[in-house]
Amino acid sequence: MKVLFLYTEIADYFIAGCKALIEKNVEVHVVRYPVNKEAPFQFDFSGKIKLYERNEFSKDQLLLLAESITPDIIVCSGWVDKDYLFICKKFKKKAITILTIDNHWRGNFKQRIASFISPLYLLKRFSKCWVPGDLQYEYALKLGFKKEDILTGFYSCDFDLFHQKYLANKEEKEKHFPKRFIFVGRYYEFKGIKDLWQAFIELQTEEPNDWELWCLGIGDIEPVQHKKIKHFGFVQPKDLLEFIKETGVFVLPSHFEPWGVVVHEYAAAGFPIICSDEVGARLAFVEDNVNGYIYKAGDVGGLKKQLKKVINLGGGKLMSMGEKSVSKAKLITPEIWADTLMKLLTK
Repeated sequence: MKVLFLYTEIADYFIAGCKALIEKNVEVHVVRYPVNKEAPFQFDFSGKIKLYERNEFSKDQLLLLAESITPDIIVCSGWVDKDYLFICKKFKKKAITILTIDNHWRGNFKQRIASFISPLYLLKRFSKCWVPGDLQYEYALKLGFKKEDILTGFYSCDFDLFHQKYLANKEEKEKHFPKRFIFVGRYYEFKGIKDLWQAFIELQTEEPNDWELWCLGIGDIEPVQHKKIKHFGFVQPKDLLEFIKETGVFVLPSHFEPWGVVVHEYAAAGFPIICSDEVGARLAFVEDNVNGYIYKAGDVGGLKKQLKKVINLGGGKLMSMGEKSVSKAKLITPEIWADTLMKLLTK
């Protein structure tokens, strides 16, 4: 059985899913865009994933490639690439063609136009739609896909990788819980990183404490300078695991975040999580006052309040919250992700 992924930017968690497919004796082919300079990930393809560079193929060459592969399933990342759409239209009667989307339904003008033209455009190219969760499920319905043709669980972190670090660090964290918040993401306005810095600094000024904030990422915002805020730049996933050992609570203050696989990663690693109500993944992995705290995006005072709650909790309570995060993280794994496609192949 063969699956062809027509992708834009790939990520480490996507590779984990592909490897799970390969373990089920599926032949995996991936067409990808160049690596983003702001997120220069280094991937381990293990030689079994057949990889193709998008910028080396014209539309006709892409069609020839697809015809030579003869895929049973084609998974297309959104509808930005017109050549990808061309391939899916050509193969709709010969393969299962799947559109993936991660945007929430907001009912804005652009989305309403998309839902209006979808029956004559997207539905002529795709037989299925694969989304991360409930917010995107609604959008897929608006685009005209039938309930039985909408798949969920499109994003999964590399669960085993992060869960193993939870198990390895658990005993030490129970003895000495690391009083460090951690942010992982790009330094952009929409990520809410300046809100986090402001809230943390104000809290340190108003009620000095021994917590630190560690930030991992790069972007167009200049890192704030503060004695208790550390910046580590872009970190490869394999190196991220050492930071998991040294930090205790994950924070994602995004103003806009359709999903956020990083929330799943830190849930699997056993972290309590603070995130804004704009983070899509919160619906799956964060339950307010159970394994984390949710606040209104852009509300610095609200974020500061949640940081303060964490600071005032003991290590035992935070470890208990982390255990609940792990339970939620198990809902989707690369194996479950791969099984979603396998069920289509075996029907």
